[in-house]
Amino acid sequence: MKLLNNPFLRLLNIWHSLKKADLDWHTEHHGQQAQLRHAHALAEQALAAELAKRTAELTHDIALLKTRQDTELELLKTRCQQDIKDYQHYLRSLEQLKHAIKASYQHLPEAVAFTIHHHAKQLLNQMWECNDFQQKMHYELQLLTFMTTVHEEAQLHKEGKDQGSLPEKTLNLLQH
Repeated sequence: MKLLNNPFLRLLNIWHSLKKADLDWHTEHHGQQAQLRHAHALAEQALAAELAKRTAELTHDIALLKTRQDTELELLKTRCQQDIKDYQHYLRSLEQLKHAIKASYQHLPEAVAFTIHHHAKQLLNQMWECNDFQQKMHYELQLLTFMTTVHEEAQLHKEGKDQGSLPEKTLNLLQH
């Protein structure tokens, strides 16, 4: 018993008791800890698989968006190129109309022919730059009416069927 009275032995005994309690606890809960480690590993694998799946889905979605945007960009470029060609065609037509006026009304001051041409160009630009469909159609109808009137009047005057010295209908349209 004297040995138990020794503080060092008591301390060593307490330490062994604590170690044994810890070992007993680990032995008793070893199955649970193994299950928890296994569940943790499975959860990490599931998370990694879900992350890989989500990454693949996002990569696919990004590729689809890029393809769609590339296609839309090409379509827009094609439309713009066609619009430019159409606009150039309109400008050539207006230039021909100006020459027709000058040829039909040779006595007409050049400034009047340029004013008629300029007005037609303004109508074309208004039509071209308008974003509202209804308004665009209105400008297009105005341009069509104006060009038709100018052409018909020039043709009639050239053929001698119109004895007026000025393109009266055209000038009336300019005033309105």
